[in-house]
Amino acid sequence: MTPRRRQKLLIILGALALAGVAVGLTLYALRSNINLFFSPVQIAQGDAPIERTIRAGGMVKEGSVARDPQSLNVEFRITDYVDELAVAYNGILPDLFREGQGVVVVGKLAADGQFMADKVLARHDENYMPPEVAQALEEAGYSPADYQAKAAEVGERLRSQDK
Repeated sequence: MTPRRRQKLLIILGALALAGVAVGLTLYALRSNINLFFSPVQIAQGDAPIERTIRAGGMVKEGSVARDPQSLNVEFRITDYVDELAVAYNGILPDLFREGQGVVVVGKLAADGQFMADKVLARHDENYMPPEVAQALEEAGYSPADYQAKAAEVGERLRSQDK
């Protein structure tokens, strides 16, 4: 190998090594911002990490929403119709938050199984289902279309109650 070729090879290998180090450092810096998605059944099986920010999704169980009249504390349960997850949230819920509707919550799972949500994301309407929730329902053996129909029914009932 000629000295010139060897120099080019060393430059290319050095650039690749620097790029690898840069990618590694970037991934290391962003590791705390990666929020993995878990369904209630996965959390019940112990697949979700404790005290680490994750996302969980499912349908808000009807009759499970309990609001504290003295504060913004809200407790509710989300379900994938196989298991349920107790969620505690302190804040203003989205306008589209309803029982029987799909939600994605972002927060930390406590050691006692309670999910402490920092954010509650409600779906846009009764015809929309977050992709993660739809996939979790399919993996649990349920059809998201069945739940979209049920959500539409619940939405109609809630709209008729508001009138």
